[in-house]
Amino acid sequence: MLKHSLNERSRRLWAAAEAQALGYGGASLVVRAIGISRSTIVRGMKETQGEPRGEEGRVRRTGGGRKQATAIDPSLSAALEQLVDPVSRGDPQSPLRWTCKSTRLLANELVTEGHQASDWLVRQLLYDLGYSLQANRKTKEGARHPDRDAQFRYINARVVGQLRRRQPAISVDTKKKELVGDFKNSGREWRPRGSPQRVRVHDFIDPTKGKAIPYGVYDLGLNQGWVAVGIDHDTAAFAVHTIRRWWKEMGTRAYPRGTSLLIIADSGGSNGSRVRLWKWELQRLADATRLNIRVSHLPPGTSKWNKIEHRLFSFISHNWRGQPLVTHATIVKLIANTRTSTGLKVRCILDKRCYPKEVKITDEQMATIRLKPDSFHGDWNYSIRPRET
Repeated sequence: MLKHSLNERSRRLWAAAEAQALGYGGASLVVRAIGISRSTIVRGMKETQGEPRGEEGRVRRTGGGRKQATAIDPSLSAALEQLVDPVSRGDPQSPLRWTCKSTRLLANELVTEGHQASDWLVRQLLYDLGYSLQANRKTKEGARHPDRDAQFRYINARVVGQLRRRQPAISVDTKKKELVGDFKNSGREWRPRGSPQRVRVHDFIDPTKGKAIPYGVYDLGLNQGWVAVGIDHDTAAFAVHTIRRWWKEMGTRAYPRGTSLLIIADSGGSNGSRVRLWKWELQRLADATRLNIRVSHLPPGTSKWNKIEHRLFSFISHNWRGQPLVTHATIVKLIANTRTSTGLKVRCILDKRCYPKEVKITDEQMATIRLKPDSFHGDWNYSIRPRET
């Protein structure tokens, strides 16, 4: 009862007192009863008999106790740092170059080199050396276009001007394609304890259900979203048809006097700046709606800065976290029920149309497009006006 309530010295004195009270053979009985060593009991007996115990207030005498591993083996820290030092990653002779540097593997390697080490000791030494467990951080964006910042300022000026004139400005993009079926979906949701939802072990596409391709339109002025969930291919025709549906169902009501439409899109994908079909379909959209369509593409490698990514898609992913996307109807409902405290509202439809891939737009067709490049980076910024009827 008292063993774990006493400090090291008090426990030693108590064991010595019990041994002395028992008389001959008492030390052996105490050793067997509580597991304390005979030498500790003998030291306690000497202290009870008045032998000075050293500095006042200390449990152990100066220099007492087990020596630190680095004191016993001064080269231990250097050997460990050589294994985990980032400089050694390029050394073909490094034994752990191609393995995960866990504390267990590092300890085993140190033992192989002749050191005494455990995984717990390795963990403590790593902290002392200034190391910690860290994940990858996405900071490298590759080569930066010299006009990247200027393009962002240009886009911002166009959006501000468009909204001041009470004209629609939208951000568009394709969200990550999702497997339809009882597959694992990242994230967690509240469920009764011990009853997680069962899903498939392997993420092999179900040919009977296929994939879901959400293409989104985010209204920068009204904080509203429109998403079409496609089932065929992510093509420029699918992208523009989604914009057409948004304008018909939401845009005309929000902007009854709209005469122009500003579209902010990535430089790649189905709405890429070099995709001929994208511009051809936009021309058809301009002809059908009589809107003067203005387009600005984000510089290459900056798609994560597209407003739709963190103002619409992120909330959709948060809303369906931990829920298997078992059917297309489930996906549509989860997207449509996405809401935020700042007033975001989303409408969603299922697009069952077919959009064939590799549709070629000829030079003759391109010549009929009323495309006018802007003076600043006409490859990224341009306008498409309706053709004369």
